[in-house]
Amino acid sequence: MATFVRMRQHPLYRFLAPLICCLALAAPLSAQHSIAREWGEAVLKTMEEDLARPAVQARNLFHFSVAMYDAWAAYDTVSRPYLLGQTTPSGFTCPCRNIPVPADVEAARKEAISFAAYRFLTSRYTHSPQASGAMTRFRDMMTKHGYDFRNHSIDYSSGSPAALGNYIAQCVLQLGAKDGSLEENNYNNAKYKPANEPLTVIQPGIGALNNPNRWQPIKVRRALDHDGYPMFECRCGGKPFWMLIDSIDGSGRRITGTQSCQTPHWGKVPPFALKKTDQRVYVQYGQDYRLYHDPGDVFLPKLDTAKGAGKSADYQWNYALVAAWSGLLSPADGIQWDISPGAMGNVARYPTNLAELRDFYLLDTGKDPGTGHALNPRTGHPYAPNMVLRGDFTRVAARYWAEGPNKETTTGNWLTLLHYVSDQPGLVKKINGKGALVNDLEWDVKSCFLLGGALHDAAIAAWGVKGWYDSARPITALRYMASRGQCTSAQEPSYHPAGIPLIPGKIEVVKKGDPLAGPKNKNLGKIKFFAWKGPYAVIDSTTDMAGTGWILAENWHPYQDKAFVTPPYGGFVSAHSALAHAGAEALSWITGDPYFPGGLGEFTVKANSMFLQHEKGPSTDVTLQWATYRDAADQAGLSRIWCGTETPFDDIPGRVIGTEVGKGACQFARTYFFKGN
Repeated sequence: MATFVRMRQHPLYRFLAPLICCLALAAPLSAQHSIAREWGEAVLKTMEEDLARPAVQARNLFHFSVAMYDAWAAYDTVSRPYLLGQTTPSGFTCPCRNIPVPADVEAARKEAISFAAYRFLTSRYTHSPQASGAMTRFRDMMTKHGYDFRNHSIDYSSGSPAALGNYIAQCVLQLGAKDGSLEENNYNNAKYKPANEPLTVIQPGIGALNNPNRWQPIKVRRALDHDGYPMFECRCGGKPFWMLIDSIDGSGRRITGTQSCQTPHWGKVPPFALKKTDQRVYVQYGQDYRLYHDPGDVFLPKLDTAKGAGKSADYQWNYALVAAWSGLLSPADGIQWDISPGAMGNVARYPTNLAELRDFYLLDTGKDPGTGHALNPRTGHPYAPNMVLRGDFTRVAARYWAEGPNKETTTGNWLTLLHYVSDQPGLVKKINGKGALVNDLEWDVKSCFLLGGALHDAAIAAWGVKGWYDSARPITALRYMASRGQCTSAQEPSYHPAGIPLIPGKIEVVKKGDPLAGPKNKNLGKIKFFAWKGPYAVIDSTTDMAGTGWILAENWHPYQDKAFVTPPYGGFVSAHSALAHAGAEALSWITGDPYFPGGLGEFTVKANSMFLQHEKGPSTDVTLQWATYRDAADQAGLSRIWCGTETPFDDIPGRVIGTEVGKGACQFARTYFFKGN
């Protein structure tokens, strides 16, 4: 994920963590949170420090939520555990004898939850890059509440809640030991072989690309300084120079030179609520790929590199829109948007095919057709306008949805939102908004269990599709098409049917007299984009902003840091959209309301707070606002297009999959929460 670049003239940066000044979600803190919430906060902090693997973190969150939920449900007469004494849909059984009834049920639950969480987390995160800090965090939690973390007993027949918690954690860890995730191999799939050679981003063009329809690894050139610290090659004024970067990024995530495809086998991991009737199995090169809610190729265009036939026009339009929207990432144009729920969100319907994408994503404006909400249904009043510079909003949204406000990954972002919602005074804590009020502990374990299950299933579905279709990212497609030329007119220079569409003011051909023509017109006839100038235009991220302007398309870069560039897996389908919409369904169901408490959710970023990380900004305060959870999820999908890592055809099927997965998880969780369901 995003990484801070340190200049060599600032040696203290090598030892000091970067200062990230962003406001927490605007939530009033409770005087005292439940033990489940405290463990949830500890997990979020650990996610921030761990490797940025959203699918792995979704699995971790699900297993963590099962450990807590079962420790709570073990002492309940209505809700039933997921593992304890049960056989899961995947066939795993966790045997359980009679559990003695404690004199103080709530105290027993608190103790069992703590031991289950502690034992699970210390095992699962033992190989985290900052494992020592995580282990200390978990031990401190146990000590704070007076529990002896050295107690390893699993003899719960003695009536010990600690032993019960240890036993539940053991079952959860056994569940994950042989689930096809390849945890024993650090989740690496050695059988996957990329179709393309790596793209060295610092070099113009696309490199030795074999197939622009397939995923291409990214390679970041680096060397070591005299102390052995990695340095990454950068450019200023066309001249290369080297900048020092720590061996781990600001989140403790290790930086590598060349990407490996992340979790292409994830469709094989046993789900929470996904059904076999929704699964398709494909076989290629001796490997089977399991896809849930397979969208097929209805939304996946491919480029005919010779004739531009078939669905090439759709391929070209989708990626051209990404390039055009890259030009929105600067406040210098002075364009303002009303980003309040009164003007944004409330999308009526999603496209159902490639053709409909062109009316849904407004190429000229950077918006979708959402009309906003006429009134806040909780107050009965219109939403107040929230006017901000478009370039500030798009940058903040791209950064916020990339991995959460504190770099807790896409998965952790939705746990953060759950915590935010749970703290709002307008929230009535009734499961599905019905029945009796529940206490904080019951609310926290059940809402986390549902969210964990929904996100786990969304990850399985999304990465199952990604692994099979293995599609290109925009940096590959855009640089490739630009290398061929333009496909708009055979009568104009640089024509090729597999080139990129020309869009006046956004995508053009370099002509004589153009500043980009270069010495002796060496760039004459090349394609240029009006786009974000890229991270190499930033020398010091605390003072510099790259801005937008005309650049050679061969140098185009997503709105990401130079050491990350683009996610290490295919674009189709959008995992961001799938996770977000599954999360939105879970929050809507558990609260019994599609709207945020009070009809409004918010997140504020202060001006020039370093929240953007790889450049200065935003230039003014920006408050993201959403009326409904679905509005927030839709914005998450749009943000990936603004930042240039995904396309419209990645986004929409991701939204649809996430919605279906989320609904299924909610209905399945109901069978555990209520009798007779």
